[in-house]
Parts: sequence; C-alpha cells; structure tokens
Amino acid sequence: MAADEAQRAVEAVFRIERSRLIGRLARMVRDLDLAEELAQDALLVALARWPESGVPDNPLAWLTTVARRGALDRLRRDRMQARKHDTIAREAASEDDRSIEEIEAAMDDELGDELLGLIFAACHPIVSPDARAALTLRLVGGLTTDEIARAFLASEPTIAQRIVRAKRTIAAAGLAFEVPRGAARQARLASVLQVVYLIFNEGYSATAGEDLTRPSLCAEAQRLGRILAAFLPQESEVHGLLALVEIQASRLAARTNADGALIPLTEQNRARWDRHLIGRGLAALARAEALGGCEGPYALQAALAACHARAKHVEETDWARIAGLYDRLQAVMPSPVVALNRAIAHGMAFGPEVGLRLIEAIAPSPALRDYAPLPAARGDALFRLGRHAEARCAFEAAASLTRNTREKAFLLARAAACA
Repeated sequence: MAADEAQRAVEAVFRIERSRLIGRLARMVRDLDLAEELAQDALLVALARWPESGVPDNPLAWLTTVARRGALDRLRRDRMQARKHDTIAREAASEDDRSIEEIEAAMDDELGDELLGLIFAACHPIVSPDARAALTLRLVGGLTTDEIARAFLASEPTIAQRIVRAKRTIAAAGLAFEVPRGAARQARLASVLQVVYLIFNEGYSATAGEDLTRPSLCAEAQRLGRILAAFLPQESEVHGLLALVEIQASRLAARTNADGALIPLTEQNRARWDRHLIGRGLAALARAEALGGCEGPYALQAALAACHARAKHVEETDWARIAGLYDRLQAVMPSPVVALNRAIAHGMAFGPEVGLRLIEAIAPSPALRDYAPLPAARGDALFRLGRHAEARCAFEAAASLTRNTREKAFLLARAAACA
C-alpha cells in the first residue's frame, strides 16, 4: 500500500472512531481537552504503525490502549491529581504485559453509553445554548473550529472561545461523562434533542450567508439522531426527532435550483425527494407513535412533514389534516413561530382570508417583530387575495429582514411579481 493511500485509510478509520474514543477517554480522565489530546496522540502512533502492520481488527480498542498508556505517562509526568493517577494506573498496570489481542477482547464492550455520555455532557443545560451545538459538533461530529465557524457564520475565535468556555464549565461542575438515569435523563434529554434540532435547522435553512442550505450540518444532525435512537430505543421523542430530520432532509436536493435559488415547497419537483430517507422517517414516526408519543412536539412536527412526504403531487396535500396537527402542536408547544405556521396552514386549508386574519392576530408579538417569515406569510395571503400592492410591500419588508442572500433574492422576486 502506498504511503498516501495508507495515510488516507488510517485517517478514515480515525474519523469513524474519533468520537467514541474521546467519549471513552473523557470518562476515564474527566477532562475534555486531555481526552482530545490523547486521541490525537493515538492517531499519530497509528499513522506510524498501521501502514506497515495493517489496520487492527478492532481499531477502537487499539487506539484506546495507546491513548490509555499515553494518559498514564502524562499523569505520571505532570503529577496530576492522585485519584486520577491511581485509577488509570490500576487499570493500565495489568495491561502492560498482555497481548494486544487480549486487550482488545477485554475492551470489546458496549460503546454506546460512552458516546452518549459525551453527547449528554456536551448538551448539558449548564453549558450556554450557543456553545452546546459548537461543542457537540466538535466532539461528536469531529468538525474543526473553522468548519463550525463557517457553518454558523461566526468568526473562528468566537467559536473557539465558546468551546473553551463550555469545556471549562463542564470541568468546573465535575460532570460525569455518563448517561443520566430516570428523571435526570428526561430533563437532560430535552436539551440534547434541542441541540440536534438546532444543528439540523441551521443546515436546512441557513440564517445568513450566500447558501440557502448546509447539507453537512443536516447530515451531522441525522447521524446524531440515529445514534440516540439506537441507544435509547424506548424514548418516543428521540424517534420523533429522528423522523422529523430524516423526512425534512429528503427534500434538500429539491429546495434549490442549479443556481442555488430557493424553490418553495409547493413548487418543488417531488421526484427529486429522497424516497429512502422518507421511508426511514416514516418508520421512525411509526415507532414514536407505537411508544405512545403521538402528542410529543417532535412527533407532531414529524407528522406534519409526513403529510407533505406522502403527497406525490402538491394538489394531494392534506391541508386540513396539517391545520389540525398545528392546532395540536400549538397546544403542547405554544410559541409565536408555531402560531405563524398554524396560520399559514389554516390559510391553505380554509382560504387566504382565514390565514390573513390569524396572521394579523399574532403580528404584534415582540418575538416576531424582526422575523422575516411573518411579512412573507402576510404577503402570500395578500397576493392570493388579489391585494397585490399590499403584498408587494409585505414581501419587500420580509426581504429587508432576512440575512440570507438566497432568501432575500426569492422575496424580492415575489415582490416584483406583484407588479
């Protein structure tokens, strides 16, 4: 195997195993910075050895063994806390004279709790909301600070500071990198799901910048959702969230044209929707409902997405059912944004007069004051009522509020069409 090819193979394996390795090391040393450093050191050893010896049958166990021994050396050298030193020393001392095969066998245990422990720590409520997504993408997604900064259109130093502060907060709180149980898990799970949804939404509809979507972020959210569903199979809202992101992601290829311009849902070529992802999403939704989660916020949103996914043509869309689902969602998750989407659905189901009346009723909400979708929805209702001059003003107002270049162009085009 050529040197370049061998290096690519080692790096590919490391990308796959990195988050689980860090999760395992974090549980051991209770220090995220040290866990990341030890994982990187293990990669360097693998890059030196694997091109000649080949990739081990259990690469994660091999990397863990190297990292654990590196941790022991570092703890001895730096005279870290005696408790940590003694703990790792006891674990590693018995391994030094054993074969790699024996160590691999001993370490070939259930890895899910370790990876989930890392996710739950990164998404702990004590970490600021803007830092949770960044830390999750860094530790679990393996994205670089620069990649996260570009995804959220923030400066690299800003993202780096968020991650550093989050790590310090976790260290100061002495969090265990374990999945909490009982009521504690339920309380923390909401934060985890919120972070995954935030990551997906930023990928599905970028808040600012030149690109309307960032598929890589959607893919990371889907991966996190699948991990959670695999290891928390009895949590209905986990399956509800997974259903939602899978079905929504199925539309990504159809949301923009060749030039990157926005194509609204009602005008998309549904033949371009990914039927495989739709199937996965519908299966996850069925699982959520079977677990009694029909009224969960994520399951309800997934049911809304499923209404569109099941309609092979826009004319087949069951807007009355969608309106009813929004009524239920507003009851369990009341918010101005849900109320706006409910108004749009009612306008599609029962006529633009109904939709406009509901939109005007919620327009004074402070939360919607600078929210571009509000005047955009008002403009659509006015346009359908034939009040084109008013619609044009509404679309221009919406365009002035958005920070996304593609969305702005779409709204200005709609304003021009009113003439």
